[in-house]
Amino acid sequence: MKLFDVYPLFDVNIVKGKGCKVWDDKGQEYLDLYGGHAVISIGHSHPHYIQKVTEQVNQLGFYSNSVINTLQVQLAERLGRASGYDDYQLFLINSGAEANENALKLASFTNGRTRVLSAQKAFHGRTSLAVEVTNNPKIIAPINANGHVTYLPLNDLPAWEAELAKGDVCAVILECIQGVGGIQLATAAFAQGLAAACKRYGTLLICDEIQCGYGRSGRFFAHQWLGIRPDLITVAKGIANGFPMGGVLIAPELKPVYGQLGTTFGGNHLACAAALAVLDVFEEEHLVENADETGTYLMQQLNDMKDAGHTPIQEVRGRGLMIGIDLAIPHKDVRVPLIKQEHCFTGCAGTNILRLLPPLCLTKEDANDFIKRFKNVLSTL
Repeated sequence: MKLFDVYPLFDVNIVKGKGCKVWDDKGQEYLDLYGGHAVISIGHSHPHYIQKVTEQVNQLGFYSNSVINTLQVQLAERLGRASGYDDYQLFLINSGAEANENALKLASFTNGRTRVLSAQKAFHGRTSLAVEVTNNPKIIAPINANGHVTYLPLNDLPAWEAELAKGDVCAVILECIQGVGGIQLATAAFAQGLAAACKRYGTLLICDEIQCGYGRSGRFFAHQWLGIRPDLITVAKGIANGFPMGGVLIAPELKPVYGQLGTTFGGNHLACAAALAVLDVFEEEHLVENADETGTYLMQQLNDMKDAGHTPIQEVRGRGLMIGIDLAIPHKDVRVPLIKQEHCFTGCAGTNILRLLPPLCLTKEDANDFIKRFKNVLSTL
C-alpha cells in the first residue's frame, strides 16, 4: 500500500523541532515562520508541554465522553478566563472543520433555518458543511454543493444587510482575518454593523478563529480587535500545539440538548492535557502580548523594505503574527528558494502572497533572522 497522493511535497523530512527552529533528517536547521500551518503556538517541543502530555499518557490516555472528565472542566474554566468568555460554554471536538460543522449545525438547531452567508475567498474546512461555506468550487464535491450558501464581498456591509433582511439566514460565518484568502482583514465598521444586523434578524454570528485566533493576532481572538461578541466562536490549530483538537465557544443563551452534538475522540484526556499546557505557557511567557509586539516589529521591518523600493513587495497586511506579504511576482519564486537556499519555512496564499504564521514565541532576533534570509532571496531575483 502507498499513500494517496494529494499533497505536493517539498523534498524535506522534518524530524525534530525546538522553539522556532526545526531540523531535517540530514541535520539541516530551518527557521520556522509557518508553524506547521499556524498550529504550533507555544513553539516546538516546549518542555512544559512535553512534561504535561507525558504525565497524562502515563496516567490515562483516553476514555469516552460517557463519564466525567475533569480535565475538560478545567480547560473550559481556563479558556474562559484567558479569552474573556468565561460565561460561554465549550464543546470539544478534534479539528477546525469539525468545529465549524458543529457551530453551523447548532445555529440551525437554534433557529430552524438553512441558509448561510459566507465571505468571498473564505476558507472554513473540507468536511460537508464546512466545505460548502468555503468559497472554492475546486474543493466542493457535488455531494456537498447543496445551495445553502451565499458568498458576499468582505467589508461590503450593505450587501450582507440586504441578504439578512430576507429573514431566512440561519448563520453568518466570518474569518475576521482571512488566512487562505490572502490575509484580508475585516474592518471594525463592517464587523459591528454585521453583528448588529444579525441580532436584528435573528441570525447567529459565527466567528471562525481557527487560524486567526488563539493569540495569533495579538489578542486572544482576532474579532476582539473589532468590538464584537459573536454567538459562536470556533477554535482549533494552536489550541493544543499540534495535538488534534478543536472547539466551539457557545453563547450562554444557547441551551444544549442531549443527542444533538457528540464526538468519540473530542476532548479526550491527552488533548485536554495538551491544551491546558498551552494555556500555562501563554500565561507564563505572555505569548499573546509577544505576538502583538513581535508581529508589529516584523511588519515594520517588512514595510521598511517595501518603502525602500527595489523589491517585489507590494503590500504588507496582517495583525500580530499573522502576516501576508503581497508580491508582484508568484510566491513560489520566493518561497521555494527560501526553503531550499535559506532554509526557512513560510506559507502562501493565492498566487502571489507569502504567508507568515510562526510560533507565538517568535523573538525579534528570529524576526531579524527572517528578514536577512528574505533579503538574500530577493537580492537574487
